[in-house]
Amino acid sequence: MMSGGTAARDTVTGPKWDRQYVEAGYIFGTAPNIFLTAEAHRFAPKGRILVPGDGEGRNGVWLAEQGFAVTSVEASAIGVEKARALAAERGVHLDFVNANLDSWHWPVGTFDGIAAIFVHFEPHVRQSMHHRMLGALKPGGILLLEAFTPKHVENRKAGRRGGPPPEMLYTAELLREDFAGADIELLHEADVRLDEGTRHQGRAHVVRLVARRAA
Repeated sequence: MMSGGTAARDTVTGPKWDRQYVEAGYIFGTAPNIFLTAEAHRFAPKGRILVPGDGEGRNGVWLAEQGFAVTSVEASAIGVEKARALAAERGVHLDFVNANLDSWHWPVGTFDGIAAIFVHFEPHVRQSMHHRMLGALKPGGILLLEAFTPKHVENRKAGRRGGPPPEMLYTAELLREDFAGADIELLHEADVRLDEGTRHQGRAHVVRLVARRAA
């Protein structure tokens, strides 16, 4: 699985990402993802928001600054500690959970919103994890998801940074199938430019989803 502020998360295990996050500074920066900031208005005001694979906390902390009650889940203990430091610096409180998403006991019907930013799962667990993700929402809850597509492979060949192994890339069609039980409010692929720390840089091809759990 690839985590929410990450470049090539091919497993949910914390030690792999401990080796990445041990670097000085925030490797994906401290600014929130642009798609998230553009679409967070869809979340219920002051609602409970889950940020799976939150990495070093940039997205969860930003959401907490907007007044949401945030649960931030991350496999890397070092990532969680960096996220805690960022939250303390910004003067906000989050519920931090250090857990692998594959083995985490996902709550059911609990959250008003989920921000899944560059969270890529391996093919054999992807659909079941997306079903758990949708099930964690309250009826009427909103999922925001951004991920890399197979077209991003060409960008990587050209020297751009970011993205998991090819078998973990998503398309709009794949996400439409995985979230067939939800009301799709937005689903499209797009060319964008990323400027997120040192790991997400340059032109990228992404898929963006806004889905609502049926009431």
